[in-house]
Amino acid sequence: MSNKIQPPKGTRDFYPADMAVQNHIFSAWRRVCARFGFQEYEGPSFEHLELYTGKSGDEIVGQLYNFKDKGDRDLALRPEMTPTLARLANQLGRDLRKPARWFSLPRLWRYEKQQRGRLREFFQLNMDILGSDSVEADAELIAAACAICEELGLKAGDVVVRISSRRLISSLLDELGCTDKPPVYLALDRREKLPREEFEAGLRGSGLGDDGIRRLDALFAATSLDSVKEIVDSAPALAALAELETLFSLLAAHGVAEWVRFDPTVVRGLAYYTGVVYEVFDAGRSLRAIAGGGRYDDLLQKLGGERLPAVGFGMGDVVIAELLREKGLLPSGIPGPDLWLVSLDGDGRKLAALAARLRASGREVGFSFGGAKLGKQMQAAQENGAKRAVFVGSDRVGAHEVEVKDLATGEQKTVSVEALCT
Repeated sequence: MSNKIQPPKGTRDFYPADMAVQNHIFSAWRRVCARFGFQEYEGPSFEHLELYTGKSGDEIVGQLYNFKDKGDRDLALRPEMTPTLARLANQLGRDLRKPARWFSLPRLWRYEKQQRGRLREFFQLNMDILGSDSVEADAELIAAACAICEELGLKAGDVVVRISSRRLISSLLDELGCTDKPPVYLALDRREKLPREEFEAGLRGSGLGDDGIRRLDALFAATSLDSVKEIVDSAPALAALAELETLFSLLAAHGVAEWVRFDPTVVRGLAYYTGVVYEVFDAGRSLRAIAGGGRYDDLLQKLGGERLPAVGFGMGDVVIAELLREKGLLPSGIPGPDLWLVSLDGDGRKLAALAARLRASGREVGFSFGGAKLGKQMQAAQENGAKRAVFVGSDRVGAHEVEVKDLATGEQKTVSVEALCT
């Protein structure tokens, strides 16, 4: 029986091939963020526990990795990045240049049941715009989410961005006399997972009657913005619908109309959303949400700052990697150096000197140690993903020349070291 220590449940080890996949995703994230004019930020891996309980209440503690430090302070590993972002923005106050376009690639931790697409430790891209209450900012972020999917090789038919409005749902709840909205949002978000009786009981506990439940059902069955106009009639609800109409017009201008659709069943369980909300799913809904987000105009004020309109989304690495794997869009093997030096005479000093010269010119170079046999050196070149083998110490070439073999095609030729360095 093995005594090897295993990684903690819900975490992952990243061997070089795994890191190649991870870096493939991260690189696409960063390229799109740069194209959209976003700047990268970071924060601590753990925060004061009150940062999360102040946003979500004490019940959030059961979903965190929380602990007391040696100074008896209550801390928690960060389960999401938005509270840290809000804290950073609050610290800057009026010095924050607005609108701020920020992104981050944090490592996050949540103490929850492990299942497909959900781990206890994961990475997540966060893109946020702070300081704009225009629906154009919402459209910009949705367009960015579509661009990321396209950058990774996905097409509009592979994924769909489902868009709704928390403002619309909130206005309807006001019409229906709802007395406690946060539990209703949570119940609506879990609607498909709850038994019908339990779902209705949760709504009735917040002051909704049979007529209110029927109107909510009618809203969730709507397939277009026009059909929603027959369900709501208050000025705030109609304003929310007008905002959605503007949003879809802007998304068409962004060129992503084929990627998006109206879906009133998207609610998002977190209480702090205030406007447009959206989730990105694979077309067949076989996986968890690839990404999700929306507008949260009141959160910074709730966490001690001034009111600042904000909108953002998060995209986790676990689910997007699952989808890319299903579609055959992940890189295979490990990225290796361009050149692998192979010694023909066992002189390690020649290898070191040539490697130093090539590396100084910007080349990626590796080689074997200890005068290994030719076959072992060539095997090492293949196993390390090298593109070309450079034979050093051959009697067949001059003092300033080497033989170079393309390991993919087998083609071999003599080149000058000077040419290899350029």
